[in-house]
Parts: sequence; structure tokens; C-alpha cells
Amino acid sequence: MEVMTPLIENPGGELSLTPMPLKIKLHWSQSGPLFRTLSVFHRFTQALIHLLKGNIGTGLLGLPLAVRNAGVIVGPLCLVLMGVVCVHCMHILVNCSHHLCERLKRPPLGYSDTVAFSMEHSSYQCFRKSARFGRHLVNFFLVLTQLGFCSAYFVFLAENIKQVVEGYQGVNITLAAESLSFANTSMVPAPVPLPTMVPSEPWALDLRLYMLFFLPFLILLVFMKDLKNMAVLSLLANVCMAVSVIIIFQYITTDFGDLHRLPLTSPLGKFPFFFGTAIFAFEGIGVVLPLENQMKEPKRFPTALNIGMGITIVLYVVLATLGYLHFGDDIKGSITLNLPHNAWTNQMVKILYSFGVFVSFAIQFFVPAEIMIPPVQARLRKSWRAPCEMILRGLLVCLTFSFAVLIPRLDLVISLVGAVSSSALALVFPPLVELITFSDRPLKPAMLVKDLVIAVVGFIGFLAGTYVTLAEIVSPEELNFTQLSTVFLFS
Repeated sequence: MEVMTPLIENPGGELSLTPMPLKIKLHWSQSGPLFRTLSVFHRFTQALIHLLKGNIGTGLLGLPLAVRNAGVIVGPLCLVLMGVVCVHCMHILVNCSHHLCERLKRPPLGYSDTVAFSMEHSSYQCFRKSARFGRHLVNFFLVLTQLGFCSAYFVFLAENIKQVVEGYQGVNITLAAESLSFANTSMVPAPVPLPTMVPSEPWALDLRLYMLFFLPFLILLVFMKDLKNMAVLSLLANVCMAVSVIIIFQYITTDFGDLHRLPLTSPLGKFPFFFGTAIFAFEGIGVVLPLENQMKEPKRFPTALNIGMGITIVLYVVLATLGYLHFGDDIKGSITLNLPHNAWTNQMVKILYSFGVFVSFAIQFFVPAEIMIPPVQARLRKSWRAPCEMILRGLLVCLTFSFAVLIPRLDLVISLVGAVSSSALALVFPPLVELITFSDRPLKPAMLVKDLVIAVVGFIGFLAGTYVTLAEIVSPEELNFTQLSTVFLFS
């Protein structure tokens, strides 16, 4: 996927969101072995950091709810299994890209290019005729996924800032009530009563009004077309999100409650919610090819991929399990929403992570803008292209806002986006691309069975996750998970 293509510095002129390091005059030759070793290590570390950045986002905070929908035993085990399968699909995509580059003598390929060229040079005529459709299909899911992320960010920002505002007002009202009570009882002699003052209630603004508040600021943010200008903001956002995760870990490890109160497994009808949330969290398959393409030694990328995704899977499983153990069945769509208002550190977590998500909105928005806007500009006169781009950017942000307003529940937005689009990009397309790419040679039965199983499971997850989430959106009070479990067992 071209998500990270404009975000990484390489000799081809791509951009970087990480601040450029200071240039220090070295006293050894830049062609010497020490310099080459340091350069390779820098590229390796940079790829590792970008892999972590590409996978750790709002999906991480929703994983405790995913574990609740699968069970305290089944959830972590399935999360590990899904992580291993997603990493395998990433390796599949890299291997197919390598094979096509060597076979066709072409420069490094992105996600949609890999799919298109694998179909164009397939041994089957039906795939060759559909190569252009394959490219458009992948781009469609890329746009759908990224705009879905942006909609989830709208809901995340609104819910967290709403809690911060109401929590701050609640604390002030409590302090005012206590001070008034103290004044009435101790400072005024009886029987002369002091006129009582009832503290005002906190604002009960609708969640959609908070989304509307963020709308103009996010529109202005996406008007920054050059991502180099966001390097400092991106660095601050990463620091804020890292600090927030550390504080969350510190809080949830203080108490695990009674472990016997939690079910080992949940009804099968809830499992599609787990699938959608979990696959949403593994959102980094799009950064794989751009990162591998920019490495000085691409052969070292599989090692970086295994290390980075290994760290990500461990972080996912630990936070998801501990978060569910701490909050139990009261866990919400984002673990930050469960943090109480009585500590300033908890409020700071919501503010810091919201800042990180706010900055990430522009980064995620870059991909659909780069896919959708240039074809429209190509049909316009040169004088109209700049204002047209600004208008289209604003309309796309309004589109994500509208989707968030229609579904103002973070857990449902995450589950729907994960089931509809992330499952296709992470599980369905890679194994099918492998079968098409190597169709010119005899396929091993093990590889054929493995790829078909992964694609079928991803497609079933797509259908079940989409159906269950839409049913919950349309009529949440009528959704019967026992009946759904029966349907899934006999379907």
C-alpha cells in the first residue's frame, strides 16, 4: 500500500515525517566499513520504527474490548494467531513484489502495482484482462480503509475530549459544593440561614457537537500538502502516544480484580466483533512494501519485519489482556474511556493521545487524497487545479465527519472498518496474489491449501463482521448473540 510511500526519506525523493538528523562531520571516509555499517544500522532502525508507527494507533486501545468479545482465554490466543497470519501475509506480499521486480526488470512496486502486474503477467487470460480492475480494486480498499481510519479518529477525539471536559467540570462542581456546604455549616451562626447556591450541572453536549468542533481544525490540517512541514508535529505525536501507553500500563497493572468473574469464552455470535477490531489493529500491511523498498539492504527487511511485528503482537496481547482483566465487562471502545476522572494523569492520557490522533489524521488522509485528487485535477485547467484540490480535500474530510456522525460509537466504527476493508487488504488479497504470481509454475499442494484457507477465512470474517456490525448499528436492542451463534455454526 502506498500509505507510507510519501512518509519515508529515500534517494528517490520521497518525504519523511521524522526530523532530519543533525549532520556531524565524521573523521572517517564515508566509503569506509564503519560508515557503511552505521548507515545500514540506521536504515534498519528507521524501518523498525516505521513498522511500529504503522501498526500502533487507535486500534491498540480497542483491543481489550476485542478480548471481551472472544473470552479471556480465546481472545489472546486468537490475537496471537491473527498476528502470525498477518505477518505471514506481509512476507507473501514482499516475496511477490521481489519476484515481479526481478522477472520484469522493474523498479520497486507498491501494493496496487504488485497486484496489477501479477495479474497482467499471469498465465491465465482471465487474470490478464482484469489487471486494471485489480489495481482499481486495491486502490478502492486503500481509500476505504484510510477514510475509515479518519472517521474512527473523529469519534475517538470527540469521545475522549468530551470526557475530559465533563470530568473537569465535575471536579469543579464537587469542589464548589463542598465549599458551600462548609460555609453553611461553620461560618454562619444559627438560626440565620445562608442562602444556598446549587452548583450548575456539567455541560451535557451531544457527542456530535464535539465532532463538529474538530471539523474546521482538521480541514485546515489536511490543507498542509507537504508532509515535511509536519515532521515536528509527528515527532511530538509519537512521544505523546508513547507516554500515554506507558501511563495506561501503569494504571491497569495495579489491580486485576477477581479473575473468576470473567468468561473463558464468549458466545460465537460476538466473535465477528473480535475479528473486526483485531484486524483493524493490524493496520500496518500497507507500510511493508514502501519500507522494504527504501532499505539500503532489502534482504535485511524480513528480519526487521519479524522483530517489529513481534514487538507489536506482544504489546497488543499484553495490553488487551491486562486491560480486560482490570476493567472486566465494563471495558469500552477505547481503554482511555474507562480511566476515571479523579486523577490528572488519566486526563492527561486522553489529551496526549488525542493530540497524537489529531496529527495522525493528516497522515492517514494523505493516501486517499493522493489516489483520488490527481485524476480529477488532470481533467481541469491548470489555473483551477489548486483551488479544486483544496475543495476536494475539504469535502473528503466532511465525508469522514458524516460517517462518524452516522455511527457515533467508536467500537462499531472500528469493527466495521476492520471487517470491510482491513480484512481484504491484510488477509484476502496477499494469498490470492501469491497464487496468481506463481501460477506459471507447478504449485505445491501445501501452499495452495494454505493460501486458500487464509483467503477463505478472511472472506468469512469480512462477511460475518460486516453483517454483525451493521445489525448492531441498525437495531442494537434486537441483536441476539445466541441466535447468531447458531446461524454461524450451521452456515
